[in-house]
This record gives sequence, C-alpha cells and structure tokens, in this order.
Amino acid sequence: MTYRCSAAGLERGDPLAGTASTYRSFLLIENPGPWGVDAIRDSRLPGPVKEGLRAATASARVRPLLIRRYHRRAPRTGFRVYAARVGREGGWLQTAVLDEPRELLDLDVAALGAGRSPGLVPAEGPFFFVCTHGKHDACCAEKGRPVAAALSAAYPDETWEVSHIGGDRFAGNALVLPDGVYLGRLDAESAVTAVGDLLAGRLPLDVLRGHSYLPMAAQAGEIALYRHLGETAQAAIRVLGVARRDDLTTVDLARSDEQWRVVVRSSLGPGALLTCQARREDPTPRHEVVAMERVGVP
Repeated sequence: MTYRCSAAGLERGDPLAGTASTYRSFLLIENPGPWGVDAIRDSRLPGPVKEGLRAATASARVRPLLIRRYHRRAPRTGFRVYAARVGREGGWLQTAVLDEPRELLDLDVAALGAGRSPGLVPAEGPFFFVCTHGKHDACCAEKGRPVAAALSAAYPDETWEVSHIGGDRFAGNALVLPDGVYLGRLDAESAVTAVGDLLAGRLPLDVLRGHSYLPMAAQAGEIALYRHLGETAQAAIRVLGVARRDDLTTVDLARSDEQWRVVVRSSLGPGALLTCQARREDPTPRHEVVAMERVGVP
C-alpha cells in the first residue's frame, strides 16, 4: 500500500495547532508551471532571475512562492505578483502585473523583509492560497486539488493554487493573506466553511494551524486560549508578548479587560515519516500547554 503522510499523521493524532510555518513576509509570483520538487529552482524562470530571487529572499527572510489559477488559462502577457506582510498589529497586501521575469529583480525585497513596501500598489484581501504542489509531496496534490476546486468555485478571484507552504502531513493546506492564517486537514466542504468563517471574522479552530507571525509554541498557546474561553472572534484575543526559555514558551494575551498567560512546553515526540517521500524517520514536534491563568488587566 502506498504511504501517504497525511493519512499517517491523522492516524498518529499529530496535533494541528502550532504547525504554521513562521514567516512574516511573502512574495507570491504567478507561474503556471509545471512546478518541480523545488518550485523556484525547478521553474522555467530564467536562470539569473531564479538565482537573484533566491538570494534576495533568503537574505531578507521573505518566503517566495509560486501561484497559479485552478484550471484557468494563464494570461498571454504579463504575470501577477503579490507582496504580503503579516503581523500581530495587522497585515497588508500589495500587487502588480509585471511584463518580464527580470522585473522581479527590481522589487525591493529587502524592504518587504523589513515590513516596508517593495514598490507595488495596495490590494484588497484576503486571498486564499491552496497548496497543490504534487511534485513536492503527493498529499499536497491529492488533498489540495479538491480544496482548490471548491474555493475557486466559491471565490474565483480570491483563490490561487500555491507551491509548497509547509506541513505536508496536514494536507490539504491553505494560507490566507494578509492575515497570516494557516489552515490544514481541509477538504472541499470544510475549506468553504472555514473561509466563510474567516470572512465573517471568526477563526475556524478545528482546521487552524496557527498564525505565521508567531513562533509555533505561541501559536499553540493562542489557539488553546481561544478554546478555553470558547471564543472564535478573530479580533477577540490579542497577543501581547512572547518569551522563550529553554523548552518553555510564555505567551501573554489580552481579551477585552482580561490578561492571560499561557505557558507551553515544546518537545520532540516519536520518530515518523513526515512526508510521503521521506526515507528516514524524524521526531514529531509537540507543544503542550502546561499552565494557563488569568493574571489581571492589559
């Protein structure tokens, strides 16, 4: 029987909370494909553009991703790019249509990494980016394509397929920008429901992996407090601060006139094959809430 990491992760009971990739800046480039194992490296972009783009985004800690429409023709001329910055105090999204791939090297990627405009124009969000990167991991395609189809039917202008965003074993995965929300274990029905919740200002906790602007342990702590309080309104809880010492992460959060402190212990669980193509077992990260208390007012 063919191994599938998403089915194995579900059978193991791998927790979803606290698994969002930790980036604050994203650069998304329309590229209809095909996408190889490494989307940027194996793309059809000119070699000097790929090299310059990879170097600039790595230096600025910007996550470069390729995007395409689900079952729609790419434009004959030009291609769209998005730049996004996410954070605790809110995020922003900018866009442009470029004529030539070499124009990618003119973008101020260093500014994007520092939270400033790279020279594009504001865009209305949110947008939904569904991972369908099958050459990277089979689960991404098998689980992601039905999600991309459903969201493209419901939100055709806001939905894109995207290259690998992390967390193969949680497929189907989606990234929502500029909120920085990672969703996982989606199917067609739950994806449409989750996006409806987000558009209504609610967090879909059952499929929420976390906010990408927080460390993974802090993501787990934030979600745990939402569950503890029976809260789903996205604006209801604010993260005030995060501190880590050894294996413990302390997250200070505010809800209305209350302040809460959540302590999370991070550890490594038993080894497992974490991707479909894995050839060796790696430990599974774990984040356990060990303390939660109301500590006063913000």
